[in-house]
Amino acid sequence: MDAPPATSLLAGLKARLSGLFGGSNERSLTNRLAGTIFLIRVASAAMAYLAQILLARWMGGSDYGVYVYVWTWVLLLGSMLDFGISASAQKIIPEYRASGADDRLRGFLSGSRWATLAASSLVALLLAALVFGLSASIDPATVLPLYLGCLTLPAFVVANTQDGIARSHDWMKLGLMPQFIIRQGLIIGFTAGLFVLGFRLGAVAAMAASCAAVWIAMIGQMIALNRKLRGHVPAGPRAYDFRGWLATSLPILLVESFYLLLSYTDVLVLQQFRPAEDVGVYYAVVKTLALVSFIHYAMSATTAHRFTEYHAAGDKERLAAYVRHAIVWTFWPSLGATVLLLALGKPILWLFGPQFTEGYGIMFVAAIGLVVRAAIGPVERLLNMLGHQNVCALAYALAFGVNLALCLVLVPKFGGYGAAAATSTALTFETVLLFWIVRRRLGLHVLAFGKKRKSP
Repeated sequence: MDAPPATSLLAGLKARLSGLFGGSNERSLTNRLAGTIFLIRVASAAMAYLAQILLARWMGGSDYGVYVYVWTWVLLLGSMLDFGISASAQKIIPEYRASGADDRLRGFLSGSRWATLAASSLVALLLAALVFGLSASIDPATVLPLYLGCLTLPAFVVANTQDGIARSHDWMKLGLMPQFIIRQGLIIGFTAGLFVLGFRLGAVAAMAASCAAVWIAMIGQMIALNRKLRGHVPAGPRAYDFRGWLATSLPILLVESFYLLLSYTDVLVLQQFRPAEDVGVYYAVVKTLALVSFIHYAMSATTAHRFTEYHAAGDKERLAAYVRHAIVWTFWPSLGATVLLLALGKPILWLFGPQFTEGYGIMFVAAIGLVVRAAIGPVERLLNMLGHQNVCALAYALAFGVNLALCLVLVPKFGGYGAAAATSTALTFETVLLFWIVRRRLGLHVLAFGKKRKSP
């Protein structure tokens, strides 16, 4: 009888949530933007999973395999051909704003997109020439889809660049929706339309639909972004510092590249030593745990440009407090998501097929590295935004080397468990290394728990 009524509990919960997400202060804004990004990524993952099921059923095994092969190359190359501009935009734009360099800001907002379009178009032409030169030794069913993949690359790269520009202005929906929701929806819609109209949905048709979806989503995003920028950045002359942009971007590109290598090493090594069934089970485990990494991605995308703003303003106390907030809101949600996924892991894996439940034990080994890495939050973005991208790239390179070496030792004997153990060990090594670098260079305590150390 002394317990508070349910309405009081609900009111208290509502007030608490309003304080976390509904306020106008920077922490509430960060939580709100990170939550938006997380929801977009989760929705995108669900749409992508649905698209893969539909395409596999409509196309058949052979054509679907060709499509997945070509699309994977588009994803990998498209993520690197902006030369790190999409990530460095979150450092360059706040610095220009803080220093009042409006001419350079206008130059970057325009020139970065033209530069990445030109560079990726040139690379796409060279790749198309390579496909032409090797066409005699390539499976004939793969040649035309590869050409379409080359045609897709420039639009994919420009979309990534625009994503970085939009996120630097806190326009998260404009940055992510075209890539993760609209583009995926267009691919499903175009391929479904071809299937309903009775056309043979082979690899060529699916790749053509994907190419059209990427270009349409990118152009629509460009129109919307230009419209918002006109109301946000005053008109005037433009200055182009291509050399300075590359000096900032290329080390960040190294970080991103080593991150991709670190992400794919376990699967690639597993393919060399174990049967295809083992690879499939392990891949299902990795995809299931991907939800945890979405939290890290969401907080990284939200906070990176603010790190630059506070550093450029010389506000060390505010920077340290904001870093602490970002770490706490990366670790605890990641820990909660990991516990939930481990609790529901077996029925989730069963959705892939009864045989995939064999990977349930692997989930626990793989989860260790994700939780440990979440304990220091998005500190790689902190280092990149504060000019320490070279040492950050070195840390990622060393972690990749550890992962590769351990995979080569453990995978042949232990299979998926060995791959998960190697990756978790590499992530733990990377976490310790980044913690030490940030503490040594910036004087910040970057663990989600423990005593804070004041910045010097």
